[in-house]
Amino acid sequence: MTSYVFILLIGVIAALLATAFRVLREYQRGVIFMLGRFWKVKGPGLILVIPVLQQMVKVDLRIIVMDVPSQDVISRDNVSVKVNAVIYYRVVDPQRAIIQVENFESATSQLAQTTLRSVLGQHELDDMLASRDKLNADIQTILDAQTDAWGIKVTNVEIKHVDIDESMIRAIARQAEAERERRAKVIHAEGELQASEHLLAAARVLGQAPQALQLRYLQTLNAIATENNSTIIFPVPMDLIQPFLKRQEDHAGNEPK
Repeated sequence: MTSYVFILLIGVIAALLATAFRVLREYQRGVIFMLGRFWKVKGPGLILVIPVLQQMVKVDLRIIVMDVPSQDVISRDNVSVKVNAVIYYRVVDPQRAIIQVENFESATSQLAQTTLRSVLGQHELDDMLASRDKLNADIQTILDAQTDAWGIKVTNVEIKHVDIDESMIRAIARQAEAERERRAKVIHAEGELQASEHLLAAARVLGQAPQALQLRYLQTLNAIATENNSTIIFPVPMDLIQPFLKRQEDHAGNEPK
């Protein structure tokens, strides 16, 4: 009977020793509690946890990729959209991550959802579509500041999709088309203005040198002659017909009334 008890005792001691030794990987830490009170953080490698007296909670220090579920957001210009995102975070203080919050993964997810709705609701739809980098940085800064008390470091936030209603997509397409037409008209008007300025400058130069005007006239005739036109209209400079017009006016003035 005594031998059976001794063998049983040896077995219990061996089992306790087997459970006392733990191996933590390089990216793991163990938060140790002694009789319910925090004692220390151990790891990585081989550590000893005294059975019954001590309890250990493992914490992973690698970057965690969390997908934020699609959120209904009303933009500042009253457009309803669905937005989802992904956040990257890691535990930098295992003690606070276990003690300060019940479940840091769930808490970070809920905080990311509310922050996403709050930040995007302060911007217009155009900002959501064109300024994602700035919105990502704003959300990341807010999350990092609020999770710092939990020993969590938010390293990056990326908005993945902004889903818009079909009618709003058509309205945006019409707006983009109107904007392109407006820019085309502005560019055309600017071209006309520049052309008129150059024409005015050319007219001033030609007006100061009548010979240059005659040369330009001959160049125009040469250009017309090279084209295969059945009808050719010759432009006549006003300088050539001006004497005839003056003579006709003088003759009309000398006639008896």
